Amino acid sequence: MMDTKLKGPVAVEIESRLIAALSPLSLAVIDDSDKHLGHSGHDARGESHFTVEIESAAFSGQTRVIRQRMVNTALAELLATRVHALAIRAKAPDDMVVGA
Repeated sequence: MMDTKLKGPVAVEIESRLIAALSPLSLAVIDDSDKHLGHSGHDARGESHFTVEIESAAFSGQTRVIRQRMVNTALAELLATRVHALAIRAKAPDDMVVGA
């Protein structure tokens, strides 16, 4: 399921790039910028800090580090120019569910 809440242009671009690069089964792009008011890297324009929750078959068999690199590669230009911080929660559909 894709997150359909109203988003700003940077969040929309993040979503678009991740869909194109990783064909996610589920994707949530969460703007955390308001939590960082007054902190280093906060951008007065907003949309500077994000959390991405993504599930993709492309992550199957990959380590957590490789999954994060895959997301970072898809978003490289935005990370270099517009996004200050990105938290990534990446999983594959075949990841084991603890406690199930």
